[in-house]
Parts: sequence; C-alpha cells; structure tokens
Amino acid sequence: MNSNSVVLYEKQGRVAHVTLNRPEVLNALSLDVLTRLSALLEEIGSDDSVRAVIVTGAGDKAFSAGADIKYLSRSTPLAVREFSRLAVTVANQIEHLGKVVVAALNGYTFGGGLEIAEACMIRVAARSSMLGHPEVSIGAVAGFGGTTRLARLVGRGRAAEMLLRGRNVTADEALQIGLVQFVVDDERLMAETQAIVDDILAKSPSAVKLTWEALHRGLNMTLEESAALGADFFGLVASTEDFRIGTRAFVDKTPPRYVGY
Repeated sequence: MNSNSVVLYEKQGRVAHVTLNRPEVLNALSLDVLTRLSALLEEIGSDDSVRAVIVTGAGDKAFSAGADIKYLSRSTPLAVREFSRLAVTVANQIEHLGKVVVAALNGYTFGGGLEIAEACMIRVAARSSMLGHPEVSIGAVAGFGGTTRLARLVGRGRAAEMLLRGRNVTADEALQIGLVQFVVDDERLMAETQAIVDDILAKSPSAVKLTWEALHRGLNMTLEESAALGADFFGLVASTEDFRIGTRAFVDKTPPRYVGY
C-alpha cells in the first residue's frame, strides 16, 4: 500500500479496502482520484480472491466532501463534462462490480462523495457524519449520478427537497429516510462495517451476486419484468453447487459450507 497515493488499496483476506486519501482537502475527488479509482475497480473486478470491498476516507473528518471545486472553477465546460462522465463511469463500475461493496462514511459525505457512496450496495455512517448534495448552492448540479440514485434510495419527494435546497442531513436523519442502512458510533465504524461484510460473505457468493443483480436491474423494469427476472435467477442459481449445499444443509439442519460461484 503506497501511502502517497491519492487512493489507498489493501487486501485483507477476501476483503479489499479502498481509501480516498486526500485528507488535507477532505478527500475531495480530483481527476487523479477518479482515474485511480477506476483502475482499481477494474483490477478488483478481475481478482477472484476478492469477494467484497469497503470504501472509506482517510482521516477522521470526511469520507469525501465532493468534487475538487478549485479544479472545476478553472476548467472549461467540456473538461467539467468529461470529469463528470469519468465520475459516472466510476459509480457504474461500483454498481456493476459483481462483488459486495460497502461504504463506511466517516464524516462529511457531500456532493460527488455521496454519489460514490450511493452507488455502493450498503452505506454505514459514523454517528457524527453529515451527508448531502449542496451542488445547487454553488450553481452546480449533482452530475455524478445523484439526481438518479438519490431518488431511488429515498424517494422522489425527499430527493427533490434535498437536491433543490442543497440541504445536508445528519447520520440519524439519513438512516430515517433510507439514505444509509446503519449508524454506528464513530470509533466502531470500521469494525461494524467489517461485521456486516462478514455476515454477507458467509452466504452463498452465487446467491448474493444474483440477488444484487436482480435488485439493481429490476429497478429499471416494470413490476412484471422484474418479477420474471427474479424467477429466472432463481432457476439459474438452482444450477449451482451452492444451491445444493444450502438446501441440503437446511434439510439436515447443519451449517452450510459454500464453495463459491
């Protein structure tokens, strides 16, 4: 792990730890950060030894305060557009990684930082965290996918209120509206996040992967299409050894020992 990198990467067993590493600017997302993230996600996606990813921010103040405003303020409109498209690519890579991705939010999680977190499967927030989309307050738009993902997480009305007012919320309110799934004491953030990841990793990798795909893809379908996709995936997972192991263990009342995809 190169401590000088703008994004740190470390493997601990089956879990990859990805840390945004610009604490001096609250882990703001620069072009270098996004480029490094994209390359890392490609590497992780092809690494069969990695089954889960925890994304967090360096230091104790921020997950990420958002896009690097100094860079954006001096960039051309075309450069801003390309920067935003790279961020959208990174968010899409997270969503389609095929592995469990959990965001551990350790402080300010604003703008583009929140958009990265919104692409993750699960968000765990330290109790002192603040989250929000303040883009309109600087004359900007949540252009990294926030206008799409936030509404799917908290509903159109709440998303409109947050985006149009540029209002930040506490971790407790984020939990109440469904923006995060867990709020934990600050000093327990990484331990609790790891426990959640371990719980998921104890399940069948095939079932976890197909469940996430059915959930994610189903949101873009009609109810009937989404239900049919779930039925298809149920049939698909029934062809795996893990299905035989899991169903046999249930009948025999023994703990299942899954073998993988």
